Amino acid sequence: MPYQSSGGRRNNVQIGVGSSVWAGSPSPAIPERTLDGIPGCLAWLALLFCVASAIAFPRTLLLIAALLGFYSAVRFLFAGIANVMGLRRIKRWEATDWHDKYRQDANEQSLLWEDIHHVVIIPAYKEPVPILQRTLENLAAQYEASHRLTVVIALEAAEEGCVEKGERLVHEYKHRFENLFYTVHPRGLPGEMQCKSANEAWAARWVKRHLVDQMGYDIDHIVVTTQDADTLWHKDYLYALTYWFAINPERHLRFWQAPIRYHTNIWDINPLLRIVNAYSTAFELAYLAAPWWIPMPMSSYSLSLKLLDLSGYWDGDVIADEWHMFIKAYFARDGLVKLDRVFLPFSATAVTGETLWEAIKNRYQQTLRHAWGSKEVGYIVAKMLEHPEIEFNTSFKLLFRVAHDILLAGAGWIILTAGAQLPFLLNPSLLGQVLSEGFNNPAYVLLQLSFVLVSILGIVFWYQDVTVRPPRTRKQTMRERFLTLLSFPLLPILTLIFVAIPVLQAQTRLLLGIPLRFQVSRKM
Repeated sequence: MPYQSSGGRRNNVQIGVGSSVWAGSPSPAIPERTLDGIPGCLAWLALLFCVASAIAFPRTLLLIAALLGFYSAVRFLFAGIANVMGLRRIKRWEATDWHDKYRQDANEQSLLWEDIHHVVIIPAYKEPVPILQRTLENLAAQYEASHRLTVVIALEAAEEGCVEKGERLVHEYKHRFENLFYTVHPRGLPGEMQCKSANEAWAARWVKRHLVDQMGYDIDHIVVTTQDADTLWHKDYLYALTYWFAINPERHLRFWQAPIRYHTNIWDINPLLRIVNAYSTAFELAYLAAPWWIPMPMSSYSLSLKLLDLSGYWDGDVIADEWHMFIKAYFARDGLVKLDRVFLPFSATAVTGETLWEAIKNRYQQTLRHAWGSKEVGYIVAKMLEHPEIEFNTSFKLLFRVAHDILLAGAGWIILTAGAQLPFLLNPSLLGQVLSEGFNNPAYVLLQLSFVLVSILGIVFWYQDVTVRPPRTRKQTMRERFLTLLSFPLLPILTLIFVAIPVLQAQTRLLLGIPLRFQVSRKM
């Protein structure tokens, strides 16, 4: 249906309830449990390999661990270079007038600037009203929000008082957008679990029925942005996205991703944990900025409603929804889907707690939930078997990208850690021999270089993060300075707690078939 004028349709309010057809992925020929267990199986095989190798050929194992450590350090170096590239691009993008750029670049394949309509879906479960109010204020400040933006607050029926919350927010903000709706995702639907992915799918299907089928919006002109409830977009995000969606003839084969910064509550979290957030921020920007890495969606991202509809929406039984949705769309569209970068960073709220111990537990649980994305290795393998018509090299590039990070954080971490320790523990004389050989021993050289590189780059990542943090909300105390300095030598321990252990726990649970219950992390 052609796009119709918004006259007579603005500031609509409606509750999205009713039935919906759930469309999960086809069952793979290989049992799902088998494929889910690939990363966990490799992790435990890596441990057995290290134990056996430490006894049979300790020097070879030590060299393998050193090579892996050096490779990880080089990745840090390239991430630092990519971060500099990304920060420069952000400055250029912030200085761009996207409407003027559209007038210069538009051609016969471009959509009309005025035709682009944005839909933002905000999955929310037990999110405090002030958080959602702050999010809606941020969206209301986006480009032409009052006549270009539909916002959908996707609530869960499992939350007591969700309808009252939705009504209150709609009443307060309905005049700030072209449309403001809230949907209520029923509990206990077949094939679903209570998670963000199921909620997103329910809301997106409702949007398609209501906006396209009933109100006459053109599905070819709608770009959907899904975001965490605490995401605060750069003021020009939707402005730039309008340009990229309108100008790209392959707009229905694209995801769009902006870099994330955990800065919304940066001065409220424990100083010991800020370096962990700086590390995460650095690698997210590096993956987007570096041409040598394939970027993947993270947290909050955008894609066309048409691509979403053709791909079958989000699956209702997935915890790590971002990568899963990209992979699903990738195979649904014959391996032609790509992710484009939007170098306008958004701010997210870092996980915290009333005490340091509570903050540590909450951050651990968040990483455990993210690490459930280890399932995606098996999911890609299943999709490759389902779609033999897609060229193997095309599918394998995606498999390598996803498996690389997942296996490096699991089996790779075991080889690096156990491989560098067990040879000395099981062969006490070896340490003296290696030290006496010094720089004549390649493993010794590689380990020393790796330590120096990672130490320097850890400081670089912290500094890069500091330069773009928002102004302080309170004066820095001596205790805060001390904890900040202490976080640097503690970084290996913090990485162990917040990266390695939860990843191995998630992969082991997937191997054993132990489910994970979705939990919302505390962020204020």
